[in-house]
Amino acid sequence: MTIGFIGLGNMAKALMGGIISKGIFDPQDIIGSDPMEAARESAAKKFGIQTRDNNSDVAKEADIILLAVKPQFLKVAIADIMDDVNESKLVISIAAGKTLEWISKEFEKPVKIIRVMPNTPALVGEGCSAVCPNNLCSDDDLNMALDILRSCGTANVVTENLMDVVTGVSGSSPAYVFLFIEAMADAAVLGGMPRKQAYEFAAQAVLGSAKMVLETGKHPGELKDMVCSPAGTTIEAVKVMEEMGFRGIVMDAVQAAIERSKEL
Repeated sequence: MTIGFIGLGNMAKALMGGIISKGIFDPQDIIGSDPMEAARESAAKKFGIQTRDNNSDVAKEADIILLAVKPQFLKVAIADIMDDVNESKLVISIAAGKTLEWISKEFEKPVKIIRVMPNTPALVGEGCSAVCPNNLCSDDDLNMALDILRSCGTANVVTENLMDVVTGVSGSSPAYVFLFIEAMADAAVLGGMPRKQAYEFAAQAVLGSAKMVLETGKHPGELKDMVCSPAGTTIEAVKVMEEMGFRGIVMDAVQAAIERSKEL
């Protein structure tokens, strides 16, 4: 079995690295195309994969076709490969906002399609992906997609009506977290800490806190209360965040991302 990548950007490379390291595909069974020669050369050198200079050749040769292009380029990518895709091939799309129905209409024929919303922490093996298959996909197709995505993080099946929500709470949220880390580090620098050390303290605090939520199973509010001593420093900071509308700001930001995803 071979897998073909249409687009060789960061997310494609993250998935390639994962599936090779986990032994899901050997490098010689991976084919990739990209309009940029430098991107093709980089992927071939780093992973030892085969590359092609056009999307059609990838689609002809691959059993699984992973569309790793930005939403605005998906229509063109599908037009390139539609004549080379048949009912035996599995198409996986990671383009935000493009529904199963939209993708199916672009192919103009019945095609097995799985829609995915990944996020950039996949680049360090800590991604979180939502997966939604159409009704032509078998259990084996779905399990293969899950194996591919779990090679660089976690992946869970969701109904398609939740995909825009996934975009807001997972796909876009690394940017919110990076902003939060940067703000905490700026405050530490203001307090006299060197910049590099400030980033390390802030980032590790976020990493450790997230791990506590996932591994303890405790409600985030309960974990927050564990840090807030009576009349202490933490509850004073929490008071300021509540007064400034921290929760509301985060909720509004996530909602804005959800609405934008629906518009794409």
